Amino acid sequence: MLRVKKLAAGARLPVVAHAGEDLGYDLFALEGARLGARETVKVRTGIAVEARDPRTGAGLGLLVRDRSSMAARGVTTTGGVIDAGYRGEILVLMTNLGDGVVEFAAGEKIAQMVPVPVLTGPVEEIESLEDSARAAKGFGSTGR
Repeated sequence: MLRVKKLAAGARLPVVAHAGEDLGYDLFALEGARLGARETVKVRTGIAVEARDPRTGAGLGLLVRDRSSMAARGVTTTGGVIDAGYRGEILVLMTNLGDGVVEFAAGEKIAQMVPVPVLTGPVEEIESLEDSARAAKGFGSTGR
């Protein structure tokens, strides 16, 4: 369940076209924006949210991810982690990866929010870790 509070006139509620099938909720720009080449801007949505697991009521985090239509225009989202307890306005960091200017209008779908369970727990310092088949092998150790 996604509970949403509008913080500004013109804000639109997130939408999911196919509940139970689509992974994320579409987010809308509150205002139009112009992104210069390789520029990053904060785009306002005008909403605050509270995400809960519909089965358990547990708080959910949200990951802000690209929409394929924006990615096709060379625009990506960055820094998109919304903690379960955050109640401020959802801002979307958008970066134009291309060499030209990209513009979008107020009310345009710009990103999506994907709900995720919160699995963090306390941190415990220990002297050694359990053995594993991989051990400390990294960066290409499993082949190409």
